[in-house]
Amino acid sequence: MIKTLTKCVREYKLATILTVVFISGEAIIEAIIPFITAKLVNNIRAGVEMSEILKLGGILVLLAVLSLACGGIAAYTCAKASAGFAKNLRGDMFNKVQSYAFSNIDKFSSSSLVTRMTTDISNVQMAFMMVIRIAIRAPMLLIFSIIMAYIMGGKLATTFVVVIPFLTIGLLLVAKFAMPAFRRVFKKYDTLNESIEENVRAMRVVKGFSREEYEKKKFETASESIRKDFTKAERIVALNNPIMQICVYFNMAFVLIVGSKMTISSMGATIDVGQISAMLTYGMQILMQLMMLSMIYVMLTMSSESMKRICEVLNETPELTNPQNPVMEVKNGAIEYKDVSFKYSNKAKKFALSDIDLVIPSGSTVGIIGTTGSSKSTLVQLIPRLYDVTQGSVKVGGVDVRDYDVETLRNSVAMVLQKNLLFSGTINENLRWGNENATEEEIVEACKLSQAHEFVMGFSDGYETKIEQGGTNVSGGQKQRLCIARALLKKPKILILDDSTSAVDTRTDALIRAGFRKYIPDTTKIIIAQRISSVQDADMIIVMNNGAIEAVGTHDELMKVSESYREVFEQQTYGGGDADEAAEC
Repeated sequence: MIKTLTKCVREYKLATILTVVFISGEAIIEAIIPFITAKLVNNIRAGVEMSEILKLGGILVLLAVLSLACGGIAAYTCAKASAGFAKNLRGDMFNKVQSYAFSNIDKFSSSSLVTRMTTDISNVQMAFMMVIRIAIRAPMLLIFSIIMAYIMGGKLATTFVVVIPFLTIGLLLVAKFAMPAFRRVFKKYDTLNESIEENVRAMRVVKGFSREEYEKKKFETASESIRKDFTKAERIVALNNPIMQICVYFNMAFVLIVGSKMTISSMGATIDVGQISAMLTYGMQILMQLMMLSMIYVMLTMSSESMKRICEVLNETPELTNPQNPVMEVKNGAIEYKDVSFKYSNKAKKFALSDIDLVIPSGSTVGIIGTTGSSKSTLVQLIPRLYDVTQGSVKVGGVDVRDYDVETLRNSVAMVLQKNLLFSGTINENLRWGNENATEEEIVEACKLSQAHEFVMGFSDGYETKIEQGGTNVSGGQKQRLCIARALLKKPKILILDDSTSAVDTRTDALIRAGFRKYIPDTTKIIIAQRISSVQDADMIIVMNNGAIEAVGTHDELMKVSESYREVFEQQTYGGGDADEAAEC
């Protein structure tokens, strides 16, 4: 886990090393200052010459300036290193997610990925900052202070034999009981973020069903659960302060009472005022460093859960990878399924697709219909290799899709989903997702082909009209037509429309299909639809049922041989009645 995370330091190694160097210098200087101070106090008490006092005073000023400089430089380099580490970590996670196959993404919810890339990274960043600064400074200052305390105080330093174990055990117990609550909190953040994400994304549904109060209660329940765990953990961690105070005051009382008695009884021969002063300072330093170490322990324990969650994302192996010698060109849009069976998980008992054998000629128009859950979308998702087949093979252009360079394959296949997304930006910028180098003429042509040009020009800013996040300021039908135009700009060899004209009227749907036949005759067009009218004129219609191909043929052929196809056609054409009754009406 540590090895995985430290790879993200990269160009910030120098800043990290400099932080350790300068913070070490600050710790050494701070350990020496009380020693010089004690010597100065004793010299003043002994009545030495002013030149000696000024010399020691000058040394103290110089040490203070050096300590301040080391601390300031360490603070700068630490901030640079920790912020850079978090930036690299966040970038590596985002890039890793981009390399995932859908099967990898299915293991993580979107809300969980958001939490891991925000809250968890913030925790790890804070832990990294504490490790390279406080975790270096505290142990060094603790060791130096204990050594100097024994040098200065002799037997008086035995107070730390009592105080240090007491404080250490107390702080470890506090951390032990607080950590389980902190661990629970991070998992509950996923639930909270999921509630927020669902509510914002489905705001129209929430308001349409007047479920605002229900959503508020659901959010409050998740938030209250986090509050309880945090309150419990913070209540335990709050015991750090009183434990610390007990040790500080015990040390002060012991040093003052025992030290004063030793000074008076020995007339300053065993220990003097300067040494008592130094002992008080070293005692405070020792206890404060123990306190810092306890904070580091708490923070590291808290962030260990975040580290695990981050490493789960970074160490996840993408299930779809390029072959050693990938094919870099897709010759045409011919598609062949051979003995294909597929299930989404190896643990799944049932296949989503079973025994699929299908040949689709390049340039043909293919319609796919079937009941909900018949795996229509699953069938086409195997073409751009969003998933890999469990058994059999899928070929595009005569080559197994697993032999292609993934980017090359996907650049040759354009998919338009029913719930495709538009991104914040102008219409022009959204369309250029299909081809960033597209000319204005190509953009207009694609929009005319998808029947989007007319409504785009109806906006005051035309193609420079601003699209809100998710395309919330355009209708469902407008969004679908823009997404079709975006896909067409890729000039794909295969165009897949996954129920992507469901929000447009039948006339517009027919115009879009007519445009396809005229302008992209060499592109293989696969249309998944609920309306038979959307696929009626296709070269081939595939009827699916329960993950298998029930029938294949033209409209006329299926009307003769497929009872289920005929039933759907009659229901959509005659409103559920038979043809004779419809004719009589």
